[in-house]
Amino acid sequence: MDLEGFAKRGLSREDPEIEAKLVWLIREVKQIPKDNAFILAKAVLEEARATLHPRGEVFSLQNVGVSMGDFGVGSRGSGDFYTHTKIAEVIGRTTAEVDSAQLDDSGVVRAGGKLITVTVDGMHSRLSDYPFLAGFHVTRAALRDVYVMGARPVALLSDIHLADDGDVSKLFDHIAGIATVSELIGVPLITGSTLRIGGDMVIGDRLTGCVGAVGVSDSITPRKSAQPGDVIMMTEGAGGGTVCSAALYYDRHEVVEETLNIKFLEAAQALLKENPTIHAMTDVTNGGIRGDAKEISYTAGVRLLFEEEKMRMLVNPKVLQMLEALEIDYLGVSIDALLIIAPQQEAERIKRTIRETGVAVDEIGTVEEGEGASLQMDGKLSDFSPRFREAAYTPIKKAVGQDAKRDVEEMRARVDLAARNAVEKKRRFIDKIKSY
Repeated sequence: MDLEGFAKRGLSREDPEIEAKLVWLIREVKQIPKDNAFILAKAVLEEARATLHPRGEVFSLQNVGVSMGDFGVGSRGSGDFYTHTKIAEVIGRTTAEVDSAQLDDSGVVRAGGKLITVTVDGMHSRLSDYPFLAGFHVTRAALRDVYVMGARPVALLSDIHLADDGDVSKLFDHIAGIATVSELIGVPLITGSTLRIGGDMVIGDRLTGCVGAVGVSDSITPRKSAQPGDVIMMTEGAGGGTVCSAALYYDRHEVVEETLNIKFLEAAQALLKENPTIHAMTDVTNGGIRGDAKEISYTAGVRLLFEEEKMRMLVNPKVLQMLEALEIDYLGVSIDALLIIAPQQEAERIKRTIRETGVAVDEIGTVEEGEGASLQMDGKLSDFSPRFREAAYTPIKKAVGQDAKRDVEEMRARVDLAARNAVEKKRRFIDKIKSY
């Protein structure tokens, strides 16, 4: 519960009861004597007033009237993908081999004669009450992002934020989830940070955080390297944080255990050892295959054709049964499969290498000249674009819906403005600091 945000909203509308409301909220969570809650409430209001209208150019922020929820940021649909292109614009041109402009999940720089791959993944927000699961799946996700760049992971790092009232057991349970994957795959967790969310200003027991990974390689397999004539292969997938969330919040708890494996990582390790020619790899995560198809097409300037029947056969049967029973589009959510794009002549070698690890794999499509993506299903071709948000996989996501509630073009114009404002502010402060 964000006391600072609540206080500032109350002060902005001159709510005469804001102090009393804060006292009630504090006691609802902390269950402390009323006098102690009043002391805290007064301190919160004092800080909120001091920072409600800060003076100085560095504090300036021109709101554009589009919220994260309005535009589906973080919801892995078309709104989120568009936002990521704008993030790349704010960052600007870099000297990296792969940076945010390519929409890969990892970045790559060249240093000391090696290619260094770096990535970071945020834990699934709906797994806050299940720290071990959150740690396990975010670690697996970070390692996947390194492997799909064709790199060998060499280190993990973590950043954990637990709100003020969270029991420390959540902290250690989360670390145990991270360390489980670390030990299973042989990549050490070597550093990190542990903080409270919002310090004293956020009460409750919400957990959030991220895991980063670093890898090394002599060559890379970014999405932009997909070429016409390539074949698309996919390994079996049982999902991770997304499937766990669907299972948890739809009371299908027995499905969660299906996600506890390292098959993706073992298949990727085998490929690195065999070293066949692979042009591009990615992991089928949030946004599903629909999202991956859009990003690969955009980045590589190609058209992708997928065969639905073959993809369906590679989804864990228990997971697929749950998703279909709940009317969740399995093509629009994370199934944590490995997607490989390679020359046709390498396909058999790649499939054999993966199958030797006990992981199922099949060819599911082709890369052609053109743009966009198509899905072949029941003998018909259909558009394979993502929705505005990823497939709704929890009750609250279904209540929110998958479509935009406002005019998308009007929101895009406002997002463009926000990005331009950020670029201009960056430039002003670069020039200002250089002039000191």
